Amino acid sequence: MENQVSQGMFQRKTSKSTGPSASAEEMQKKDTAMINLTRHEKEKYIPSDEPSSASAAGDQKEKPALETKKEHAHSGHGKAAQVHDLKASLTSHDSHKNCEVKLSVSSSSSAKESSVDNEEDMYRDAEEIEREKVLPVCVRGSSENKLSVAPEMDIIEYCQKEWRGNTEVAKRMKKGYEAVSQKFTSIRRVRGDNYCALRATLFQALSQTSELPDWLQSEDLTLLPEKLLSRYDWIKQWQLRQKLGRKMGELTDEIKDYLILLRKKWASMSEIKSPVERQAACDELFTNEEEEYCLYEAVKFLMLNTAIELYDDDKKGKKVPVFSWLLFARDTSSNPSQLMNNHLNQIGHTGGLEQVEMFLLAYALQYTIRVYRLYKYSTDEFITLYPNDPEEDWPVVTLITEDDRHYNIPVRMCEETSL
Repeated sequence: MENQVSQGMFQRKTSKSTGPSASAEEMQKKDTAMINLTRHEKEKYIPSDEPSSASAAGDQKEKPALETKKEHAHSGHGKAAQVHDLKASLTSHDSHKNCEVKLSVSSSSSAKESSVDNEEDMYRDAEEIEREKVLPVCVRGSSENKLSVAPEMDIIEYCQKEWRGNTEVAKRMKKGYEAVSQKFTSIRRVRGDNYCALRATLFQALSQTSELPDWLQSEDLTLLPEKLLSRYDWIKQWQLRQKLGRKMGELTDEIKDYLILLRKKWASMSEIKSPVERQAACDELFTNEEEEYCLYEAVKFLMLNTAIELYDDDKKGKKVPVFSWLLFARDTSSNPSQLMNNHLNQIGHTGGLEQVEMFLLAYALQYTIRVYRLYKYSTDEFITLYPNDPEEDWPVVTLITEDDRHYNIPVRMCEETSL
């Protein structure tokens, strides 16, 4: 196995399994943890009879997204059978998600109606996105004022506009938004073009940053594209937005430019000490479509690098985060090459981030991503952390989702909460 590409950029605690018994226990732990992770993805909405009082809504506890419970191991199934069942459930779940653009709440449209002021719908379908990509700039209009993150609005008012029905799902969403309103007073709607997870996370990170992360200061950052492309020939298939079939030299230079831009913009934001001024600068950055999408390509490449490191560490017998087992347990991403072709290359084109890839995003940026998952209200997964075992010094960003597909941004932390 080849050496790590960039050891200085991504460091983790590692350990070797010793002896046959340790190896067997580790494998059993791995199978059980992966099954527990995917268990919630197959759950359906369950009506809740709990009261929607402010105190009850505010008492939801944060729940790590991964739990390793040895006592849940199924003695009647071997490792091969458990892995097969896991892959089958993932394939079925991914197929179901790819058929949906937004959460379907009922066969009728009474549960959720369109806004009265006919705002631009940011939850656009794949066909609309592809149609826009082939239009010339003069038809699409200037990209400088393209809206990526909408102005903030009261979170309860937003909920009332979005969820007017009286179905069980609508009730659950309303209670979920009420719970979030105990911590955050406002929400910012994020443009839905299959980049929303990257957009929401990066927007929050840049708008809250106070210093340039160590991994962005590393000299290895700008050397990363050349190192990876010289070592892994399959990376030549990397697809840049609207730029397919690039030559190796061109691809290396472009990704290097994107990484330099990410460092430059992050440094610029961290130098602004006034939160108000930094927020304004961040708003301006996310109206510049050309630069914005370059930043996403940089982050995607960092995710690929992280995935390669995790994959190599696991093959060497080193301890890796539990989510990486699941990441490479899928039929569509059994190795980094498949992950790139079938998942990372599709982000922004035909799909967004799967839930397990939210862990990868968190590790790539070395941020803890805390997500309010509204459809999980009144369960211990209402507030989920990616990853479940972050380093203590990792900053935290907060997102909100109704369906684990589209992500918006809660803002304006309540005064008592901030204190």
